[in-house]
Amino acid sequence: MSGEDALSTLLHNLMPVLDTPTYVFVTVDPTDMPDCRVDDIKGMFREREGTTLIVQQEYADKHQLSYEGTFRCITCEVHSSLEAVGMTAAMSAVLTHEGISANVVAAYYHDHIFVPAHRADDAVAALASLQVER
Repeated sequence: MSGEDALSTLLHNLMPVLDTPTYVFVTVDPTDMPDCRVDDIKGMFREREGTTLIVQQEYADKHQLSYEGTFRCITCEVHSSLEAVGMTAAMSAVLTHEGISANVVAAYYHDHIFVPAHRADDAVAALASLQVER
């Protein structure tokens, strides 16, 4: 099933939903990965300097993994195509206007935006405004 690629349709059907947990970004040496299950990890990306894990704050604290900042995840429920043009830019622009940093992760079905935990409600409101602007 292919995703939507028309920007106006994507923004109209964005449906940003705030996830409950608080997440953190940690980096680990790939040869020294913590004992974890797939369910423990929200996201993972290998970089030259180390492997980044996105995990719940509780997990990081339990395993003594250091992190900077806490984040909440907003999932845009519209099924976006990985080849869609402009959706990330539109979301980034509205969040920039509100002074909210955004760490966007595109997955197969949806885009997920990690925003500072203390600005999560503001971010959802800003993203929801895109639905009515178009």
